[in-house]
Amino acid sequence: MKREIRLSGIASLACAAALVLASCSAPEKRSWNEGINVIPVPAEMTRNEGAFTLNGNTAIACSVPEFAPATAYLAAKVKGSTGYDLTLVQAAPTDNYIYFVQDTAISAPEGYTLISTPKGVTVTAATPAGAFYGMQTLLQLLPAEIESPAKIKGVEWTVPAVTIKDQPRFKYRGVHFDPARHFAGVDFIKKQLDVLAMFKINKFHWHLTDDQLWTIEIKKYPELTEKGAVRTEGDGSKYGGFYTQEQIREVVAYAQERFIDVIPEIEMPGHALAALVSHPELSCTGGPFAQPRIIWGVEPDVFCPGKEATFAFLEDVLTEVFALFPSEYIHVGGDECPKVRWKECPDCQKRIKAEGLDVKALKPGKDGKRHSPEELLQSYTITRMEKFANAHGKKIIGWDEILEGGLAPSATVMSWRGEAGGIAAAKQQHDVIMTPNSAGFYIDFLQGAAEVEPASIGGYSTVGKVYAYNPVPDTMPAEIGKYIIGVQTNLWSEYILSDEHREYMYYPRVLALAEVDWSPNSRKDWDDFQRRLTNAQVRLDYHNINYHIPMPEGTLVDLVAFTGDSAAVPFANTRDLPMVYTLDGSVPTPESAVYTDTLMIGGDKPVTIRIATLLPQGKMSRVRTIRVEKQTLKPATEVAGADSGIVMRVAPGLYVTDEQMAGAEFGQDTVVRYFMRGRVPDSGVSPNSLAVYEGFVELPEDGVYGFTTDMDELWIDGELLVKNGQECASRFQRHKTTRAMAAGKHPFKMVFNNMIKHGWPNDWNEITFYVKAPSSDEYVKVTPSQLTHEAK
Repeated sequence: MKREIRLSGIASLACAAALVLASCSAPEKRSWNEGINVIPVPAEMTRNEGAFTLNGNTAIACSVPEFAPATAYLAAKVKGSTGYDLTLVQAAPTDNYIYFVQDTAISAPEGYTLISTPKGVTVTAATPAGAFYGMQTLLQLLPAEIESPAKIKGVEWTVPAVTIKDQPRFKYRGVHFDPARHFAGVDFIKKQLDVLAMFKINKFHWHLTDDQLWTIEIKKYPELTEKGAVRTEGDGSKYGGFYTQEQIREVVAYAQERFIDVIPEIEMPGHALAALVSHPELSCTGGPFAQPRIIWGVEPDVFCPGKEATFAFLEDVLTEVFALFPSEYIHVGGDECPKVRWKECPDCQKRIKAEGLDVKALKPGKDGKRHSPEELLQSYTITRMEKFANAHGKKIIGWDEILEGGLAPSATVMSWRGEAGGIAAAKQQHDVIMTPNSAGFYIDFLQGAAEVEPASIGGYSTVGKVYAYNPVPDTMPAEIGKYIIGVQTNLWSEYILSDEHREYMYYPRVLALAEVDWSPNSRKDWDDFQRRLTNAQVRLDYHNINYHIPMPEGTLVDLVAFTGDSAAVPFANTRDLPMVYTLDGSVPTPESAVYTDTLMIGGDKPVTIRIATLLPQGKMSRVRTIRVEKQTLKPATEVAGADSGIVMRVAPGLYVTDEQMAGAEFGQDTVVRYFMRGRVPDSGVSPNSLAVYEGFVELPEDGVYGFTTDMDELWIDGELLVKNGQECASRFQRHKTTRAMAAGKHPFKMVFNNMIKHGWPNDWNEITFYVKAPSSDEYVKVTPSQLTHEAK
């Protein structure tokens, strides 16, 4: 059933339905606290009769000094939200207690049991880590308001009576953090560590170096951060940041208190430009290199393994890194290393011959494949650095490219290009961390339609896709599965321009990861996870986490034009959550009309729909605004002297603001067959330039057309239809609109600002615009045969 709404002459509409929300003064109505809401779901759990009630007289009992981190953490958390200053005692009283007990018979190092009765709660573990995770489960058995940093009244602090026996499925449960494209400070990291600990994540992979920034202080080489931790962006602004060694120690200590192992990554031999800026002698060409890379992608200049100085430098760097990070692991990257410089480098070719890699390349390796001498040189580099790490008591992790040329003897492989690399490594009896981008574990991917989500690298990764992953399915042979030690999500920050955006990409997908990593696959239940996720998001609210809420999709244009009696305007979202809307342009509230079916908008008066997704606690997504209006067909233009091609004019230089663009001084008009990269052939125009294209576009039929472009502006019939501003990279035709057009020629103007927007060169886009015909469902780029200009 579709809802018909005709607004001609109607001043306002009553809400069709209202969402009943919980009252803060009635805790029993807080729907998100109903049931048991632990994430990740415990391995074994039985619900029993009754509940334990926490109050100001509850005692925390523990006689195990090593469990002090768990008991102190619990006491501080309880005091913040309840105001109760709980007593810490050695022995448990007969009732009203939370008792921590050590039992070395529990074989899983991070395992625990938790038994709650009306008299009290007992957490038993063999290790401090197990006690800490049992404590986190106890906190999740309490109402979500326990996470409040300030005292909350009107909450009954009850723990359902349960028997839990729990341990993680995998020992490695990781989250990746990339400050080398866009930086984030220590306070942000600590905030995330608090949340990761809540959901039993135990590895924090810190990607400290890349082509774009070097973000770790190295005392022996201060120039690494002096020159490699700052860059001049495409708009002329300065950008950068780095961590002092004191800040790193602070983060590591903070993480250790939460049983999180911080794993540093120092990229080698590729992704090295930020280091080569200050040490060009470590490259194959000798440089010079003006600054770190200011665009995304992979730099061809890498460390030169033909030079002994390169290894001396890397060993010096790692020596300082090892002293800062007590982790057993060091991540050495090893990914996306172009070999073009090595092929041309006399030093590298000399090394290849000296090590016999040219001869070795003639025969298949352990994986049964033949590898080029340069691939074998990469293997030589990683293996040599592994020996150095092993000598310092460290194990190396590398991206799955370290398979190429042969694995270092004891390396752990992080499989990102699907699962194939991980399976190949496991067959060679190497530990594997699965992080396949194809399964959604690259969480810089879109969480919904590109038209409603922030700019991103593309891809598609919803919380449901992450949750569905099983790294060791039943079909995987046991001799392979035993080498898979865990799963990790990776958040690369090319398109992450703020701390809030970074959180928006992390959560709630990291919570899905937590359950993939910790819980037995047989215990996973998507519907129940979604129910528990509601409670978890309330907890995240108390940590001021800007998590993703699915946006209303379905209608993906900013203006819906129609020519008949009405227009159908459907909406949906990726998790089938309720949506609320208004039709008078006002901002929706939780009490606004609830969307139930396709809106049918009719009448002569334009209507502004504003719609948002609603969570049970009353929190809403960002609001979408869609204008719906009845239009008459815009008439085509009669062009007396139409000729093939379009007119292009170019203004050299950098234009960052609208004011600068308006004041641009253009050269003479040039007729071109099709859109070009913003420069007149052989004109010597600088790479930064502003190009304007004008002419006529032929539309084949009467009706409502869709228009979009990745260029800066698109005008049709003198009206600005699409504008992509400077706030983010312009990709994936994120802004779309519709207009009613008659068949024939219509004047257009397209503006192309050839500059780098937040690391994305605008000319990496296809320089064109796209049209969706009335009889089609697809946006298709205009062709040269559709484009003409008026000959003078």
